[in-house]
Amino acid sequence: MGKTLAELIREEAPLVMGIINCTPDSFYEGSRKQVVEDALAAARMMIREGAHILDIGGESSRPGSAYVSAEEELRRVVPVIKAIRSESDILISIDTRKAVVARAAVTAGADIVNDISALADDPELGAFAAEQKLPVILMHMKGTPETMQNDPFYEDAVAAVKKSLSEAVERALSAGIDRENIILDPGIGFGKRPEDNLDLIKGIQELKKSGFPLLIGLSRKRFIGHITGRDAADRMAGTLSANLFSAMEGADILRVHDVPETVDALKMLKALL
Repeated sequence: MGKTLAELIREEAPLVMGIINCTPDSFYEGSRKQVVEDALAAARMMIREGAHILDIGGESSRPGSAYVSAEEELRRVVPVIKAIRSESDILISIDTRKAVVARAAVTAGADIVNDISALADDPELGAFAAEQKLPVILMHMKGTPETMQNDPFYEDAVAAVKKSLSEAVERALSAGIDRENIILDPGIGFGKRPEDNLDLIKGIQELKKSGFPLLIGLSRKRFIGHITGRDAADRMAGTLSANLFSAMEGADILRVHDVPETVDALKMLKALL
């Protein structure tokens, strides 16, 4: 078995987390892998190109997306996780809000829970993660994916997100999750305006004062299109720029669609620094 997530963060940050969406409706079409063979091929490429973690999701969280049943989510993700685990010991994250999905995913081989609700949706998920001693990624989101972009507003996005994430940390600790197993995510694009997303990226150092590792997930998101005028298929350059800035500010994990390009960009950044 390879290193734990905490060990990798200490030794190799920023880590690259590759996105595999087992969904028909994720916002970036290139990330959709609805057939196990396609998802496995994407996983093989990402592992070969230097990903540290694979994030497997079966429920789209694009703005306006509706809730997916646990049965459908399980059908989408469990065979993919089993297939990847049969070939590799890479860390696998299950992107879910549901304890029943997390349980099945961990049985299939997942190592990490990535919860966009920060353990607020399903009270059983925190207890399960604590019992299994799983790392948990707690993300900030205003509302739900279905409602989050309905006129979001912040006086100070960094302060508001920092406060909300501190409450999520208390929720995790109360469930019995070890401090070393908590990673925070400011939720770029989840109930934020373009200017809020920029403020949060520029506020990474302030967010890290909480003492927990920070994941940044901005890959190809709408605010990049707002700035560059490009659609999701053409936002790689903007994504790489924002991710390199995030890395320089102290991001510990970068959640990305484009693993080879991100790995190469980080190699150059490290050489120059």
